[in-house]
Amino acid sequence: MLDLWLPGQHSGFGMLMPKSTFKGITVAETGKKKTVKVESTTAEEKAAEKAATWKPTAEAKSSATTKRVIAILLWAVAIGGEAFAIFWVLRRPAENGAFPTWAWILLLGILVAIGLLTFFGGQLWKQANRLDPASKENKFAFFVQNQLGAIITIIAFLPLIVLIFLNKDMDGKQKGIAGAVGIVLLLVAGFFSTSLDSPSVEQYDTETNQVIEITGANEVFWTKSGKVFHLCNEASAVNLESADNIIYSGTVAKAHEAGKERLTKQVDLEIEQCGFDAPAEAPAVEETPAAE
Repeated sequence: MLDLWLPGQHSGFGMLMPKSTFKGITVAETGKKKTVKVESTTAEEKAAEKAATWKPTAEAKSSATTKRVIAILLWAVAIGGEAFAIFWVLRRPAENGAFPTWAWILLLGILVAIGLLTFFGGQLWKQANRLDPASKENKFAFFVQNQLGAIITIIAFLPLIVLIFLNKDMDGKQKGIAGAVGIVLLLVAGFFSTSLDSPSVEQYDTETNQVIEITGANEVFWTKSGKVFHLCNEASAVNLESADNIIYSGTVAKAHEAGKERLTKQVDLEIEQCGFDAPAEAPAVEETPAAE
């Protein structure tokens, strides 16, 4: 079912007007933006919402798998290009005592192609990890899954760069330009393929539990252009002007599926703006003095 909150005439944040329902769509009015509620549609997704450990929806799992397959194919082509450059281009016989100019230009083109392939592969892999993150229980597997894009970029560039500088037929200028191009592309593609704030099952678990503790329901709000999700549609941050001027709502899983990285860091502010009670703090444990 899809819930829509359409803009009303009230000046306050999120004041809901009477709703009407037709063909599974609920329409109400709010003071700032239209709000679209993204709900789970399958029994599997609804069961996942109630599970003790966070699980991706079937749709998110499928999308993550597709992105990973495409990323692996792009990486395979990049490494294939590297192999072609190493075993064929760099082995072209010298012409007039020098490395052929056409082969050097072809080498530069291969370096650029490898850079593009590893860059886009890394972006797809990072997107997949946000849809279907790894668990921190196995630290090695967690590291590899999240940094695989950077690892593949190093594999696709480093051996080729080393062999460029070791090539006996290239002159100093050819080596310097080709080597510099390779190093720059390695650094750029490697940086953007590195996961600096890696998502995890534990993070999504914590966010879900925190949202439920504060609001009483697994429902958050976000905009298309925003990077984080919020506690309610009355929050000031979610009511800022956005690309389509629509507020989306759904579970924490749906927010991550929509590409949102995390829960806002302005939780205390939004608790006040949304009218929620602050979570009760655990009572301090008094230490009994040790007997002397």
